[in-house]
Amino acid sequence: MQQETLPDYLRPGLTIVSIGLNPSLPSVRAGFYFANPRNRFWRALDGSGLVPEPLVPGVAATAWLFEKCAIGFTDVVKRPTAGGRDLRAADFREGAPLLRAKLEDSGPLIAWFHGKQAYGNYLRYAGIGTRGRVEWGTQDIRIGASQVFVTPNPSPANAVFSLQDLIGHYRRLKDLRDRLANSD
Repeated sequence: MQQETLPDYLRPGLTIVSIGLNPSLPSVRAGFYFANPRNRFWRALDGSGLVPEPLVPGVAATAWLFEKCAIGFTDVVKRPTAGGRDLRAADFREGAPLLRAKLEDSGPLIAWFHGKQAYGNYLRYAGIGTRGRVEWGTQDIRIGASQVFVTPNPSPANAVFSLQDLIGHYRRLKDLRDRLANSD
């Protein structure tokens, strides 16, 4: 039986694909990414300039980002859990190669990983291997044609980073997007 999860928002021509570790249970119940009201994703997005106007979190906002702003969504692992600690190596062995193929097929300008855990496990299990310590921001490898960018996870479980910290990281992502989009 197929487990309920969040759909991927992927297609060719995207500027950014937002990549979470895995869907949260509240997000699956609500039907959209970053649905937990304590998650700071939507507030950081609004404060960053990545989008032209503030958004009300929900399915409609997700679809609007996908259709009008060319921002897609997916996860390293598609199995929903109460938290990242509930994931197993088998989840990453299954999910990371699938994510790699999805990103190579859709070819976004930027593959945006939320958290070092998401990106590190992607590297390990997608057959790329580890590249030493992961730093925030632009990474030295690409996934197909996509530049990789890593920001802190906006989850309420990652409260060590403030909303202002997240906005700063998202602004650097916006700057990268603008540079890459204007280099064509």
